[in-house]
Order: sequence, then C-alpha cells, then structure tokens
Amino acid sequence: MPAAQNPSADPRPFTVSVLGGPTTVFDYGGLRFLTDPTFDEPGDYRRPGRPVLTKTAPSTADPADLGPIDVVLLSHDEHADNLDTSGRALLAGVPLTLTTPDAGRRLGEGARGLADWEAVELDRPGGGTVTVTAVPAIHGPGARADVEPISGQVVGFVLTGEGLPTVYVSGDNASLDAVREIAGRFGPVDTAVLFAGAPRFPVLFDGGALVLDSAQAAQAAAILGARRVVAAHCDSWAHFTESRADVVAAFTAAGLADRLQPAGSVV
Repeated sequence: MPAAQNPSADPRPFTVSVLGGPTTVFDYGGLRFLTDPTFDEPGDYRRPGRPVLTKTAPSTADPADLGPIDVVLLSHDEHADNLDTSGRALLAGVPLTLTTPDAGRRLGEGARGLADWEAVELDRPGGGTVTVTAVPAIHGPGARADVEPISGQVVGFVLTGEGLPTVYVSGDNASLDAVREIAGRFGPVDTAVLFAGAPRFPVLFDGGALVLDSAQAAQAAAILGARRVVAAHCDSWAHFTESRADVVAAFTAAGLADRLQPAGSVV
C-alpha cells in the first residue's frame, strides 16, 4: 500500500469543478481526471424491474469544452445517473477508465477494474507518478453482502503522489464504516470529493439512502480529517432527496462550514 502523503505537501490550489450530479473534473499531477460522466439532456431512464431515473437539469458543461481527459474515475457503470449515454460515448475517447472489476469486464477496452485497495501508477507528464488506489464503497444502507446483490459493485478512489495532496473521491458510497477504514489508511486527506444527495427509492432498502446524506457527509469529512470538501451528487436528479443547501446546513451545524468549498471554486 502506498503511504498517505502530507495533506499540505503542495500549497498550490487546484480546481474541482462540479458539472452536475456526480460529474466533476479536476487536474492533478499534470493529468486531467473526470468522475462519473453524465452529459445527457434531462429525461427519463427506464430499465425493466428498476425504478425510473429522471434527470432534471443539464450538465453545466459540454464534453467538448473540457479538453482532453486522461482518466475517468467511474464509481460504477450500471446506473444512468453515474454513466449515461453521452458518458459512455465519451469513454471511447479516453485512454483509461478506472472502475469496479465488474464494470471493467463489461466496458472492455480502455477500462480497468480495480479491487478494493488495488493501486495503479500513472505517469505524470513532467516525470514521476500519480497513484490511484481503489477504496471500498457500498451503494446503500447496510452490509455489502446485503446491498451489493441489489445495487451492484461500486468503488471509490484515493489519489496520491510525491509532493501532491491526498485526494479522496467517494463514489456512490453510503457507508461511514468504509470511510473510517479509508481514513485509517490514508487520513488525514487534503481534499475530499464527497458524493451526497441522499438518493432514495421507497422500493429499495425501505427507502434508506443509497449514498451519503448531508449529515453523514459532514461526519465523513470529520472522520477523514479533510481540510477541504467538495460536495457533488446533490443536484440534477429527481431521486436525490437532499440538495447542496442541505449539505451546507449540515456542515454548518457540525461546525465544519469553513471546510466546504463552493462548487467549481479553487480549492
């Protein structure tokens, strides 16, 4: 396992832009990363035996505006609110997509599935490497053995590198126990990109949140010792039951408002 880096090793700011839903873009170690690409226009997604997913707002950016993407960090491929039709088309032009083992097999060329705690080293343009480590995530309330057969495999990521801050991207995770395990190996982290929004369906898990709710996101920030937090996955979909305003309120109540960064801000 790579050792966690000094959270303040690199004092230079970098921008995490939240483009809508779980989709963010940021430059790290000279590489451009994109998370869970969703660029379709608003509309419904229907799958037999599954709840309807309704996208309510377009992305704030077009894929063509982002420039070359070096790596996609894909929490999972099975749900349109993490990978939609436009997102799938985008993957064909990206050299590397890091995702779950199951998704890696389904997506084929260009995709690499990583098991929990498996790491890959990526060459930086100016020399050196960025290490991306896959970390646990559970897409729903309860134990993995109970949740995964219903909602599928999901994965989060930790990015580290010599002279670089430690960055955690949660993916669609609802488990604070997983966050504690990650903090034990990599904490404190500099920047946490936390998927929140408390998505729910009455027919799944008795209406329990499939991803962190706002209060849990604040708890996750405290557990990680995160100096800065970017909240994603809290807009643009009808089944997201909490908004960014709820995230702000929860962080304020927890005394962590100063760690929460505006979407798209320099962090």
